[in-house]
Amino acid sequence: MREILNIIQQILSTPAIFVGIIAMIGLLLQKKDAQSIIKGTIKTILGFLVLNAGASVVQSAIIPFGDLFQLAFGIQGVVPNNEAITSLGLNEFAVETSAIFALGMCANIVMARFSRWKYIFLTGHHSLYMACLIAIILSIAGLSGWQLIVGGALLLGFVMALFPAIMQPIMRKITGDDSLAFGHFGSSCYWLSGQIGKLCNKNNKGRTTEDVKFPKGLSFLRDNMVSIAIVMFFCYIVVAGVANFGHNSQAASIFGESNWILYSIINSITFSGGIYIVLSGVRMLIGEILPAFKGISEKLVPNAKPALDCPTIFPYAPNAVLIGFLCSFVGGIIGLIVLALMGKAGIAVAIILPGAVVHFFCGATAGVCGNATGGLKGCIIGSLIHGIAVTFLSAALLPVLGSLGFANTTFSDADFTVVGILFGNLSKFVTGNGLFAVILVLFLAPIVYNFVSKKNQKELN
Repeated sequence: MREILNIIQQILSTPAIFVGIIAMIGLLLQKKDAQSIIKGTIKTILGFLVLNAGASVVQSAIIPFGDLFQLAFGIQGVVPNNEAITSLGLNEFAVETSAIFALGMCANIVMARFSRWKYIFLTGHHSLYMACLIAIILSIAGLSGWQLIVGGALLLGFVMALFPAIMQPIMRKITGDDSLAFGHFGSSCYWLSGQIGKLCNKNNKGRTTEDVKFPKGLSFLRDNMVSIAIVMFFCYIVVAGVANFGHNSQAASIFGESNWILYSIINSITFSGGIYIVLSGVRMLIGEILPAFKGISEKLVPNAKPALDCPTIFPYAPNAVLIGFLCSFVGGIIGLIVLALMGKAGIAVAIILPGAVVHFFCGATAGVCGNATGGLKGCIIGSLIHGIAVTFLSAALLPVLGSLGFANTTFSDADFTVVGILFGNLSKFVTGNGLFAVILVLFLAPIVYNFVSKKNQKELN
């Protein structure tokens, strides 16, 4: 049983394979010929692998930037990391996490089929992290056996439909149509960025990040990849320079054999190259998954939409990606300073360091969302607030996880922290059967509402 669950977990948590299977099912339901099915499935997997390869290149260039920043300014604290806390949780809750993960996917399809939340969450690794968080919280709340697995799966299926649903109005603004949904567990702060954007641009007349005009002599900056590389170089050279002259021996271990200036140049251009690969992979993936998904939305779950990972929206506003990252990182620094001042004032809080990876992927996404609703101003303010918000949410989740036996580590993305804080604190007051009943009601509410509203509509007609 454990071995079977492990295999299912590995398949479903490997995004490329999982999305490839979804594409194949969609093509089979459309009764496409064998050639089209093979081609569509392989190209969908290829698109995801290219996207992942680009993300890995970006991470390889951005992680040293975060390390150098901490070294340069002598900051110590907790760097939120989804992978770290999940690996700790899996040591104790491997079977429960795997079962919740697999059944949660089914619960998501049931929710999409019978409620108005027609979103199928395809970011498998994020579903696995959420399944682990839910397994930890529900087990501490007194659930065990089938109640833990069924309750956890229903809660996972609920959040897998809820967060894409709250993001869909902003997705329509970003993409210009209603065919694609957003599946990433940072959505609560992306939504917040979108609302801030609306406040920044009430008349809808502000210029967007993509309308930025450059002087004739700087026309080469219109090329997104060039401008990203140059901006990253200026960021890198400052941080690397301070680290090099202030902590030479420690900085040398990061630079390796490279001179610090050359190291900054190479990593800046590598970062830009990673973005280019991500955008290419996204375009290929969308070009294949949307036609294939028609089979599922027409035959299995009518009107269903695929909810995809956050880089999916990067091609719609490449300038907002860079601006969002930088502003979110600044927001993380502001949050760090405020937490440090609170600590000095006697309010015991953890110091949350700005992690370069989370501020890039999530901050960039918040920037695209803020730009879609509020233009350049919305992008800047929305992603800045995002950086502050994820810092405080991670700090707020830390004591909850500590009380559950997972001290000194925490999740980074907003939805993990929101769900963890809500249910971690709820489990202090409602446990066992009571908590299972709460989850059951949460899951059934959107489905019952759909049937009741349909019935009322028929009676009115």
